[in-house]
Amino acid sequence: MTGSRSALLALADRCLFPGFAGRTPPPWVRRAAPGLGGVVLYGRNLRRDGDVARLAAELRADADVLVAVDEEGGDVTRLHYRGGATTPGNHVLGRLDDPGLTAAVAAAIGAELAAAGVGFDLAPDVDVNVDPLNPVIGVRSFGADPDLVARHGAAWVRGLQSRGVAACAKHFPGHGDTRVDSHHGLPVVGGDAARWRAAHLPPFAAAIAAGVRAVMTAHLVLPAVEPGVPATLSRRLLTDVLRGELGFAGVVITDALDMGAIRDGVGAPAAAVAALAAGADAICLGHEDAYRMYRTVRAAIADAAADGALPRARLAEAAERVAGLRGHPPGDPVPAASPADLRAAARRAVLARGVAPLRAAPVLVELRAGGNLAVGDVPWDLAGPLAELGLAPVRRLAYAGVVPPDDRPLVVLGRDVPRTRPADWAALRAARPDAILVDVGLPRPDALADPYVLVGGAARPNLRAAAEVLAGRIT
Repeated sequence: MTGSRSALLALADRCLFPGFAGRTPPPWVRRAAPGLGGVVLYGRNLRRDGDVARLAAELRADADVLVAVDEEGGDVTRLHYRGGATTPGNHVLGRLDDPGLTAAVAAAIGAELAAAGVGFDLAPDVDVNVDPLNPVIGVRSFGADPDLVARHGAAWVRGLQSRGVAACAKHFPGHGDTRVDSHHGLPVVGGDAARWRAAHLPPFAAAIAAGVRAVMTAHLVLPAVEPGVPATLSRRLLTDVLRGELGFAGVVITDALDMGAIRDGVGAPAAAVAALAAGADAICLGHEDAYRMYRTVRAAIADAAADGALPRARLAEAAERVAGLRGHPPGDPVPAASPADLRAAARRAVLARGVAPLRAAPVLVELRAGGNLAVGDVPWDLAGPLAELGLAPVRRLAYAGVVPPDDRPLVVLGRDVPRTRPADWAALRAARPDAILVDVGLPRPDALADPYVLVGGAARPNLRAAAEVLAGRIT
């Protein structure tokens, strides 16, 4: 290998953020880690609370590796992947509309990440969830109002970065108006440019004004700006709008290139080159077939830089920006929310109607729908909080088409149940009109019949609050 080729591969490495399979870093990651932009830990790497800290320590044992995770709080957690987040998510915070609380929650997350050895959090989500049928954002968003999302996104950035962890506003130019999950396909966002600017840009402008260190791109097409080109690969969006109009000088990182929107289209190697040419600095590779992905993408970047398709100066600029993420100094101090604050926030955000306190231990039926890859396999634990309140479910089962033949109270737990499991929910309600729905998603209250409890997410404080409603502790 020539010296020039080695230098280009080294520059490419400095822009790459691979993941890996398994519960411990494989040899290829350990070899590459000292030269990488960073390494991302995913839910599939985690078996129990504490694994993030363990893996970060293993990665950092031989080199100062920048470790990144998706820790949004609420439904998207890595710190507590096997037990559920200890902090309520963005929908709850937006519903309460207390930016000071939002900053304090983010500071609590930042303190825990810093203690675990994580220096880069791929959060907050500042998408404006204007489509209630959005399959991938939902409760991850602060809400449907751009000004509300802007003030809470900025507060979240300040809180997290007050603990020395770099924040990342996502998913530019806005993933809140889609009905396609970019993990599976390529969304196309309709409407004119003026509508998009008014509805989706304010949160990114606010995050930038708050000093956010990174912005993550979305794998979606915005025809009003650049028809046919995913935002991740769009120079008009990344350079002209994000850099030029919004004045962002930090790191632009792509969403994972193993997602269906890219994998099933241009493919990861070509996408990585195009993203860098468009103005991205860091390439998030994902964790599917990780070693092959890493080798082919780094080779494609080096080849493009060698033949001039990707200017070497652009690659060097990107690598230099990524290097600036390391050793992020803490911002102005923000007090962290206490566990009591988190529980109180979840209680205040509950919407319940027609619920009489349970007088006996219930049967608990779960109505789960298709998975969300951003959320992963984080459990929903309503049984535990019910047991703590003396109402341990006598049975806990996934609904399989048969209404439990039991006259005990029936509690049904799910996400957006009337939309995602309409036939099953109708069958349950027809057989048991008294069944209490506990929904962790965003169903429309005006489309629901009593009794129901809406908690706005599946984090531990949310489900504890639901249990307290069922026990008559919250009215």
